Amino acid sequence: MKRNKTLAIFTLVEHKELNGQYYGYAPYISEMNMWSSHFDNVIVVGPYTDSKSIDDMELSYSHQNLKLIKVPSFNIKSIYASLKLLTQLPFMFVKMFKTMNRADHLHFRCPSNVSAVAALVQVFFPNKPKSTKYAGNWNPKDNQPIGYRFQKWLLANRFLTKNMKVLVYGDYPDQSKSVVPFMSATYRDDEKIPFVKRDFSVKLKFVFIGAMVVGKRPKLTVKIIEALKHKGCEVELHMFGDGDLIDDIKSYVNNHHLEKDVIIYGNRDKSEVKSCLKDAHFTILPSKSEGWPKAIAEGMFFGAIPISTKISCLPWILGYGNRGILISEELDEAVSLILNELDKGDEYLNDMANNALIWAQEYTLERLSKEIETIAVSQ
Repeated sequence: MKRNKTLAIFTLVEHKELNGQYYGYAPYISEMNMWSSHFDNVIVVGPYTDSKSIDDMELSYSHQNLKLIKVPSFNIKSIYASLKLLTQLPFMFVKMFKTMNRADHLHFRCPSNVSAVAALVQVFFPNKPKSTKYAGNWNPKDNQPIGYRFQKWLLANRFLTKNMKVLVYGDYPDQSKSVVPFMSATYRDDEKIPFVKRDFSVKLKFVFIGAMVVGKRPKLTVKIIEALKHKGCEVELHMFGDGDLIDDIKSYVNNHHLEKDVIIYGNRDKSEVKSCLKDAHFTILPSKSEGWPKAIAEGMFFGAIPISTKISCLPWILGYGNRGILISEELDEAVSLILNELDKGDEYLNDMANNALIWAQEYTLERLSKEIETIAVSQ
């Protein structure tokens, strides 16, 4: 008789409950539904809020036998927070230990505070099959906070962490055998479209998709478009996303008379974003740090040339300039690099756009599902 198998997930994603269903951040839930489909039971260890308000960016788990083990969301940014954590840690350790003892496969969503604690507890279960989705920047050359560096070291350490596959965005040399290059996806096989050449002599359409927060640099994006306009380029920027800086961005656009050049939509449905990308010339995301650059990959899927900073796995995704434009974090230099690429003409730019499309269309939801199945079932 086949024994029921249990998956344990350790995550920082905040959960809500409505009508007996647990909800969380939609992209995370969508992928977790793929993982959980290969198990009879699922235990999620993560934070919980009493809020009953579900928004468009939240989705419910599809698994029918799912249990949530609630742990507090925490940080160590102050003395008070650190002292409070010391009182909470023993209870968290016990909850995580009991959960790991019951589970057949342990899955960690990193980097996060919750997963950092779980990464310590898993040392006591060397024989349990484990996987980690490291959704942050794995690039060993980039400067990162000590907490992130610790998690990366512990997860990849084959002496302390046994039977683990660490799934990371990008392919880096001299990594532990536990580290496996892994990409995410947004679109299905049946959403692929053939490449359509763009005319780069007409008004150039740029698309920004991302949270309106400091790390994504939305204001730098607007300033790049403004500078290109002042250099004589006909340009327009479509911005999707919401966040703390959205009012600041709107004020900048109005104060600099860019209302006709910069359209700010806020959060919109996936279908509307997809429609905007299909005839875009460029997607642009000059962010400070990235895990999987979802916005860039989505634009590439439809042949929009990506423009990004040289951080995380983005140089690898952009083929080191073969399928996208890598820019500086400095405004003048970024604009100069873009203008230099534009001067190379339509044939050059369309080759780059086609290369982007071919690469991105390799990573579909069907492929992602198969790769998850291989990891979840084979260990």
